[in-house]
Amino acid sequence: MPKCPSCAKEVYFAEKVTSLGKDWHRACLRCEKCKKTLTCGSHAQHEGKPYCNIPCYSALFGPKGFGHGGTESHTYDPKAKK
Repeated sequence: MPKCPSCAKEVYFAEKVTSLGKDWHRACLRCEKCKKTLTCGSHAQHEGKPYCNIPCYSALFGPKGFGHGGTESHTYDPKAKK
């Protein structure tokens, strides 16, 4: 019986969701950042962990700067010169 990568409990066929090459409980497949429940095919992965496409994956791993990656993509560096 496969183990859920999130809770490490056995995943039975009736509750199984396969994503990222692993079997998960439907409720355990959540975004690593915002903890939103994900559905198969509607999320991205980074280093084997699931993230919702927008805004979390875009904000964390997408291009930085104005107009890219959602509102969280703007980074503030107090040491940056103007």
